[in-house]
Amino acid sequence: MKKLDFNCDMGESYGGWTMGNDEAVMPHVTSVNIACGFHGGDAHIMRKTVASALKHHVHIGAHPGLNDLPGFGRRAFPVSPDQAYDLVVVQIGALAAVAKTQGTRLHHVKTHGALYNMAANNDALSQAIVQAVLDVDDTLVLYALANSRQAFIAQEMGLQVAHEVFADRSYQDDGTLTPRGTPGAIITDPRQAIQQLITMLEKGHVIALSGKPVPIRADTLCIHGDQPSAATFAQHIHQALKRQGLL
Repeated sequence: MKKLDFNCDMGESYGGWTMGNDEAVMPHVTSVNIACGFHGGDAHIMRKTVASALKHHVHIGAHPGLNDLPGFGRRAFPVSPDQAYDLVVVQIGALAAVAKTQGTRLHHVKTHGALYNMAANNDALSQAIVQAVLDVDDTLVLYALANSRQAFIAQEMGLQVAHEVFADRSYQDDGTLTPRGTPGAIITDPRQAIQQLITMLEKGHVIALSGKPVPIRADTLCIHGDQPSAATFAQHIHQALKRQGLL
């Protein structure tokens, strides 16, 4: 099996409010998706998180979301393609500038929360987001939900894509993530998460919440840095990937 990128959403604290335990997770991952100030993060946190990523030699990506700090970018509301384009351009640009001041550059872009889920199978939003990435830096990789319309649209438009799977979330029969708030949506047992991951990698499918096997492609694996057990999850998954020769 091929090597697997292991990513985590980070830099989502802002002001005096702390989200996640980034320093404990950072040593175990190979890529980080850094919030750009709209759903979480601020200028200081962005600079601090980029510096930590450099220290640990992990890839740095922008994590643009909806302009919704109170809702942490997880509340879906109508967004036009033009609005999505502007949101993504501005947020990539902000983190790219922070990275440049530290002598580095971005590796990828991954949208956050509601924007990620809304765009996954919405052609117009996907096209706008992909065009935004291309217009800012066409060498960036788009992390997109595995086998989603967004992933295929990005490939058609000439952008490099990493199909993303999740260890700490369950799936629906159509390959989308089970909505938060639904029983079983969040996987809290590291052993269950690792078993889901191994099934995806060895068999090319994920077992949906209904019990149905759903075909899936895994280029990059995500865990969410805001869950209370993120550091433990990261450590266990890192060890499992090492044992399998995947990291």
